[in-house]
Amino acid sequence: MVRNIVLAGVGGQGLVLATRIISEAAFRAGYDVKTNDVIGLSQRGGRVWGSVRYGNNIYSPNIPPGQGDMLLGLEPLEAYRWTHLMKEGAYVIINEKVVYPTPVLLEEEEYPYEEIDSLRDKFNVIRINARDEAKMAGNIKAANAVMLGLMARYLEIDTDIWEEVLRENVPSKDVEANITAFYRGYNK
Repeated sequence: MVRNIVLAGVGGQGLVLATRIISEAAFRAGYDVKTNDVIGLSQRGGRVWGSVRYGNNIYSPNIPPGQGDMLLGLEPLEAYRWTHLMKEGAYVIINEKVVYPTPVLLEEEEYPYEEIDSLRDKFNVIRINARDEAKMAGNIKAANAVMLGLMARYLEIDTDIWEEVLRENVPSKDVEANITAFYRGYNK
């Protein structure tokens, strides 16, 4: 068994922390884990992505095109850009909060709403307004915990492990809001 997870977003969304939480949860569940994240353009608004591969024996963090099982899109356009790595029928979890790239803001390009909507023709697309869910959990900054909870429903890692890893990786003042946010996603 191998799980291939891609994370995609923009700088400032906490992708590196989300990657760390997923990889640590998989490791504590007893899996071999390889991970990477590309943060070269991570200034606020720039593209960022990461991958987590886990299973019995993993030799590389790189996910071959067409082999991704799950894509965690912290922003819709960035999720769309990484679907070439996904296998048909993969889970594509998309946060509905749009962050417009500069060419769209300058009206040089259109935001690809229709293309993003058409992903449902090939993948199991789950859309969520993680920001609103996090706000209801008590901390708008816990949006990624909502996304992680939603993703965790489809992975073979016990929720006790997720809770433990969240408690160790978020600021102590935000732990309870993040745990609440995680379960808001998990129970969707």
